[in-house]
Amino acid sequence: MSSQASAIAQHPQPAGLSHWFGRNRSKVGLFVGLIICLSIWFMPNPAGLPIQGQHCLALSLLAVTWWAFGVIHPGYTSLLLLVSWVLTNTAQPAVVFRLWTSPMMYLVIGGYLLAAAVEGSGLGRRIAYMFILKYVTGYRSIIASCYILGFLLSILIPHPWPRSFMIMAVMAIVIRSAKLEPKFAAQIGLTVFAASCPSSMILLTGDSTLNVVAMGQFGGVPISYLGWLWYMGVPGVLACVLLFLIQIWFFPAPAQFEIPKDEVRSLLEKLGKTSSNEKKVIGWIALAVVFWVTDFIHHVHPGWIAAAAALGMTLPFLGGVLKPGDWNKVNLGSLFFLTAALGIGTVGDVTGMNKWVAAVVLPSHAPANIFVFALVVTAFAVIIHMVLGSVLAVMGIVTPAIIAFSAGSGVSPLVASLLVYTAVNQHYLLPFHNMAILVGEGEQGGGYGSSEVLKLGLPLTIFVFILTIGIEIPWWKLIGLIP
Repeated sequence: MSSQASAIAQHPQPAGLSHWFGRNRSKVGLFVGLIICLSIWFMPNPAGLPIQGQHCLALSLLAVTWWAFGVIHPGYTSLLLLVSWVLTNTAQPAVVFRLWTSPMMYLVIGGYLLAAAVEGSGLGRRIAYMFILKYVTGYRSIIASCYILGFLLSILIPHPWPRSFMIMAVMAIVIRSAKLEPKFAAQIGLTVFAASCPSSMILLTGDSTLNVVAMGQFGGVPISYLGWLWYMGVPGVLACVLLFLIQIWFFPAPAQFEIPKDEVRSLLEKLGKTSSNEKKVIGWIALAVVFWVTDFIHHVHPGWIAAAAALGMTLPFLGGVLKPGDWNKVNLGSLFFLTAALGIGTVGDVTGMNKWVAAVVLPSHAPANIFVFALVVTAFAVIIHMVLGSVLAVMGIVTPAIIAFSAGSGVSPLVASLLVYTAVNQHYLLPFHNMAILVGEGEQGGGYGSSEVLKLGLPLTIFVFILTIGIEIPWWKLIGLIP
């Protein structure tokens, strides 16, 4: 939450309650989380909820509250949750830390290392410069390029954050050279980070964390590169188009705008000819993509392929792109956050918390009509997400509950999981609702603040229902995922 604190510092709030809350947010969250945890821990055991499930619920809500309020770094909160589950005998260590023995963890680690290789070699900047020189002609095409570059770079970099910062570095040159007013500069910055959400839907490697979790961890089907593209490619492309239309409608273009192509061309020329490191990166990632696309033949998990490609870039002669210092690009705090957020669903299943939550919060029977079912799931997921904030944490809590809710209705767990994934990852009102938006907040990122995010987030409330009910359900019926 450091970027959010930075934004508050740079834009002082008016005196009063909101100002006090801004200065004391973490302290308030500390006590709110503890009160919630202790209240649930010591309350009379609810009917149908095992004592381990009660403890799991108490500790999970403590962590989610601390994540939402930014009490301490999310990695420390995550580690606290994981250790607490073990020390209180809520679950065994093998269950709590199961993700570390799963190839999904190594897809995330491999994604960070591949991103470091693409960035360090200069390949990402070269692609962005070339694209802008050839295809960008005006303000709207700059906005569109954020989506297109996000998709193109998702083939090379399996994580949205480094892609966004790489694209933002190029856009900053455009903003500075075009002498854009701050409000228009903030619009482009917001577009860079907002576009990462729908563009990440198209490929499995668009987001090596959320996509793999939605399909494999909760969807219960083998991870498949082409399988994900088949289910989510069309919805992802249409989501990009819809969000692009929303942005150009609600964020008007400046009266005058000229692309500084001479400066971009100069920067491209400074990169020189394609370097040997860039060629090596292209070769290893091309090999990885071939293995990802043909996983239905060899059945090797994408995580092992990503890790192998990253390791290949360290080899003498064939690699040498990744250096020892590139391990610093692997965000350990994010890995523990991922473990804890997914652990809520795993431990909740083992302890009986998930079934109890589904029985208490959701109707007793899932609607027979698939469109009504999608409406209920989307509304429930969005409401919980607006309260709790974290995409992964909400997926960890809501998805198992929705799957339990839909049991016996004939709805595939994959459909339930993908509906929750879409609802929580594509909708936000404030930066803390989505880490992909939060990391870009403030002057050190995209130059936007909460007001710009809220202006986009309000129409997103309608957008996400159109996406799940009007696009995903008909598409899945067309391809046979829904009978």
